[in-house]
Amino acid sequence: MISKIEREEVSPTAVILVRLAGAFDLTLAGLLLRAESRERLTRAYQQSVWRDPKTGYLRKQVFARADHPLEIIDIELPARQQIRLPASSYAHIRQAVWVRSGHLVITEAGERHLLALGDCLGFGPPSEVIFANETAVPCNYVVVLARS
Repeated sequence: MISKIEREEVSPTAVILVRLAGAFDLTLAGLLLRAESRERLTRAYQQSVWRDPKTGYLRKQVFARADHPLEIIDIELPARQQIRLPASSYAHIRQAVWVRSGHLVITEAGERHLLALGDCLGFGPPSEVIFANETAVPCNYVVVLARS
């Protein structure tokens, strides 16, 4: 798979990128930063955007620097889609999710959390996490994470 990605034969899904980042003890943003240089100020037009070809999940890296422990990511999860991320992707981070529009179901370690507009969930110990939009409209949420 990595070889196909390098040759630009396939576009990786969010799950593949998160697993790859975890193999290198990086967050997804940390992996993407290796290919881009960043200054302290990131203008809106400079913020990298990536879309998962399988689900349509849209990820905008609002803030990330290799020398800073915080990252801010703006996510749009299309209607009736879900992303399943392995526990390894949370091994060296702490994060919170803040819903900006729509509804989001987060299942963490088997515990189901329904988040609505304005709700914020801080994550517990690393475990498999499922982000699901069970509604007919897109959901927008912000992820704030700190590398530990």
